Amino acid sequence: MVDKENLKGRGRPRAFDREEALDRAQALFHAQGYEGVGVAALAEAMGINPPSLYAAFGNKAELFDEVLGRYARAGLPVDALLAPGAEPAAALTALLHEAARIYAADPQAPGCLVLEGARGTDPQAATHACHWKKMSAERVRDFLRPTHPRQAEVVTDYMTAIMSGMSADARGGKSADQLVAVADMAGLAIEAMLAGD
Repeated sequence: MVDKENLKGRGRPRAFDREEALDRAQALFHAQGYEGVGVAALAEAMGINPPSLYAAFGNKAELFDEVLGRYARAGLPVDALLAPGAEPAAALTALLHEAARIYAADPQAPGCLVLEGARGTDPQAATHACHWKKMSAERVRDFLRPTHPRQAEVVTDYMTAIMSGMSADARGGKSADQLVAVADMAGLAIEAMLAGD
């Protein structure tokens, strides 16, 4: 007689390391964009077969969403830079400097995965990316509201536009030094905007 209690939870173990697989998927999405990579190429890079990819992640768009979430949480040290009590203009300028360096750091994966994903043509993937983009903007807005309530919205929109432009420029081949120069100019504009609040 089979002991059903002992069989519970004894299914076939996963044949891959999920975090390593997500790292590989992130690298491929970042290098080629969501539309530029197919399920077969993703599965091969992740060391699994397509049915296993679907079983583990749902579908390509859901895999992309999970990758975006990991990237959004780890890509920029937002919490450290936008800590309560930090001087707003200096903190936002530091965030732009860090973004400039990160966006241009890897020629094989330039720009911001979230911002570039939000420009994509696949509706489901773009919706996922726009969600993470909105979450990042909310973080900036929440940081500004206590000290600059009247300017929080426009400065957040400006930050998003500058970061989006820097991401596109990084994908177009601009260097970190060029992007940092843009961040410097944007920092001056942010300081002026916040001085009026």
